[in-house]
Amino acid sequence: MKLAIRRCALALGVALSTAAGAADHKLDWPAKQITWVIGFVPGGTADVLTRIAAQELARRSGLNVIVENRPGAAGAIALQLVARSKASDGYLLTVPGPLIYPTPQPEVGRELAPVILMAEGPMVIVGPARDAKASLQEVLADARKRPEAWSYGSSGNGTSQNLAGELLNQYAGTHIVHVPYKGGGQAVADVTGGQIPLAILGSAPVMPQVKAGALKAYAVTTPYRLDSLPGVPTVEEAGVKGYAATQWFSVAASKDIPAAQLDQVNALLREAIATPEFKATLESAGMIGGGGSRDDLSTFIKADGAKWQKLIDSGAVKLAN
Repeated sequence: MKLAIRRCALALGVALSTAAGAADHKLDWPAKQITWVIGFVPGGTADVLTRIAAQELARRSGLNVIVENRPGAAGAIALQLVARSKASDGYLLTVPGPLIYPTPQPEVGRELAPVILMAEGPMVIVGPARDAKASLQEVLADARKRPEAWSYGSSGNGTSQNLAGELLNQYAGTHIVHVPYKGGGQAVADVTGGQIPLAILGSAPVMPQVKAGALKAYAVTTPYRLDSLPGVPTVEEAGVKGYAATQWFSVAASKDIPAAQLDQVNALLREAIATPEFKATLESAGMIGGGGSRDDLSTFIKADGAKWQKLIDSGAVKLAN
């Protein structure tokens, strides 16, 4: 019951703070509080990870941390907001990836300052448990015969889920139509209710519905299975040879914030990522904890973006407009 109450409070976006004198550190921050922006609706993996990390950052920094969801345009609205902000706004931003837009948007390492990599891990292909196919092989076989009957939801155009879905189409020889949402939470609701036959989403938002028997988990996108879903195969094990796709979640900030202060945030978030609560969330979602320096994040994002952009430029993956 206490856990349920806590989750309800976090979902309302309340301030995360600690009692005076309880923080392990005091962050030198250019604003009276930290405002941590998420470019998607509540309930998705980015939202879940951010709220746990924000609570730990509040405890360690001695500052209030306000989590704000600013959904729209597959996260681009939040990117633009923080890129235009001043140091005195005190913004942090969760940047998920891979995330590729049809038009240029602010990037980490260019208009946005890198802070830290929080985590990386799988996506899960799910469908309504009611009248579910027995396996991903059956889904793909039917999608080849009846392409008009199949679509998949994701948290937005150009997101990791969209890329994973188009990669599946390319590898499996299907034409499953992409249906973009403003976040994983909305997509979960529609696929659970049967409004769409499939969704490709992060494991955190779908896991409760899979465990409750409301969703059928067909496969995970990573090359490895999840301990939390031991009976669910990888896409490759399900017959799509060579397929693999991961998603990741990073933290960025306004470039106006001095590097020394962002280095402080990096150190505090490295501690947050190592906490038992954060580790437990990662483990249940089959994700790997991040960490590293701010430069490490820039290097990681550049390499990952180049890999996916090369695939898109080759024409192998078609993104929805």
